Amino acid sequence: MEITIIGTGNMGKAIGHNLEMGNDVTYVDSTHPATSFGNIVVLAVPYGALDSIVDQYGDQLVGKVVIDITNPLNFDTWDELQVPADSSAAAELQAKLPNSKVLKAFNTNFAGTLSSGKVGDTTTTVLIAGDDDAAKKSLATALEASPLQTMDAGSLKRAREMEAVGFLQMKLAASKQISWNGGFGINK
Repeated sequence: MEITIIGTGNMGKAIGHNLEMGNDVTYVDSTHPATSFGNIVVLAVPYGALDSIVDQYGDQLVGKVVIDITNPLNFDTWDELQVPADSSAAAELQAKLPNSKVLKAFNTNFAGTLSSGKVGDTTTTVLIAGDDDAAKKSLATALEASPLQTMDAGSLKRAREMEAVGFLQMKLAASKQISWNGGFGINK
C-alpha cells in the first residue's frame, strides 16, 4: 500500500516505522513538499497545522484516507481542548475535506509506545475511529505486519472521546505521573 506521512517529528517517525513494514511510505515536511500522495495520508502534525495542510493540499486529498493524529490541546494553558465539547479536531477536518475519508488514529499513543510496540507488558493498541468502514480496514491492514494491534473505536463521533483520552494521557505525562513511554494500554 502507498502511504504518505506529513510530518517527520517523533510521531511521524514512530508511525512510519510501523507502516514501513509491508508498505511503501513517503515522508513530507516543510522542506520536502508533496507532489503526490499515497492511498493513505497520515497528518503527523500539531492541530494548529491542519488548516494550512488543507489549504495547501486539500484538492490532492480528495478520495484519500486521511488520518488525523492530533490532540487539539491548548498548549498555552494545558487545561482544555481547543474544540467544542460536542466536536473534535477530526470532525472539523472531515468538514474541511468532505471528499476525503477522515479517520482518527494514533492520538492515544505516545511515540515511544508506537516504536516499542508495547505499553508496559501490553501490546500497543491503535484505536481507529471513522465513518468509512473500508477506510478503517485499510489502516488496520496497513499495520498488520507491525507489532501493533488495532481496534475499531466506532464512528468519527468517537474522536472526541479519543481526543479527551489523548489529552488526559499527555497531561499525566507532562506532570510526570506517567512516562512518555507509557500510557494507557488495552488487553483484548
